[in-house]
Amino acid sequence: MTLKAAIMRGKRSVYEDFWALDEVSFEVPVGSTFGLIGSNGSGKSTLLKCLSKIYYPESGSISAYGKLAALLEVGSGFHHELSGRENIFLNGSILGMSKKEVTQKFDEIVDFSGVEHFIDQPVKNYSSGMYVRLGFSVAISVAPDILVVDEVLAVGDAEFQEKCRQKFIEFKNAGKTVILVSHSMDTVQQMCDKAAWLKNGRLVQVGEAAPTIQAYLGSLTTGSV
Repeated sequence: MTLKAAIMRGKRSVYEDFWALDEVSFEVPVGSTFGLIGSNGSGKSTLLKCLSKIYYPESGSISAYGKLAALLEVGSGFHHELSGRENIFLNGSILGMSKKEVTQKFDEIVDFSGVEHFIDQPVKNYSSGMYVRLGFSVAISVAPDILVVDEVLAVGDAEFQEKCRQKFIEFKNAGKTVILVSHSMDTVQQMCDKAAWLKNGRLVQVGEAAPTIQAYLGSLTTGSV
């Protein structure tokens, strides 16, 4: 509470508790591509932040087996005044890579991102699509066992989305796990084996992707659930 608010309200704090997630429980199979779907405000992004240990749940627990890398928002972990080159090293270190590891993978990261012509420019001059491509390229270079990705892929162009789709297939074939949040049901249908549908912070349905998506879309037209 700010000083102004305290004075205006006679030092009385006025607020209402809001549970972003409540009674949400499910398992993500190893080696699967798992989608999180639901309307805005359903708790998807909050859940991803809990999985990534940015937020910690008030109760319950989250167990993850293996190295986890997360790409939760455009330019997360980037410093606007630094160049793309400098941010690769910065973001790589945040994700747990040594300078030697980043140096070894530098050319691969830049090549996948497609921003080689701008790699020495400050990222504040990058478009949102360039941000996403570079951030995603660094995240996958960590070679995580679990990759957590928010809606950011929607910013990329069709060519980059196809590269990401191929990378997800490579991850799956290598026994890696991808957890993806998307408002694009086509993307979830194409990429995900299983999905969980959240509404108002609660789990409505979890299981095979196709029937879960159909149930969610059906609720939008009927207003049920």
